[in-house]
Amino acid sequence: MAHSAMAAKPKRPRDTNQLAKFVVDLATGEHSQPVGKDKDSAAVSLGRKGGLKGGKARFASLTPKQRHEIAKVAAAARWKKSKS
Repeated sequence: MAHSAMAAKPKRPRDTNQLAKFVVDLATGEHSQPVGKDKDSAAVSLGRKGGLKGGKARFASLTPKQRHEIAKVAAAARWKKSKS
């Protein structure tokens, strides 16, 4: 495995005060963190397009009965989680 991608990312400090300063520097733009430099921007945009239309396409392909069944399973999962 290549570790070059991991080396480009700045290491977060362990000390609480240094970490706080690091976060503030990132937020204010005084310290830049490389994000996705090893990714192809064309591939990223294509993936984003697919992600944006995926839910709508799935909704259009399902019958009302299938949507109802999926909603029932989701509701049951939500109720099960809240009771635990």
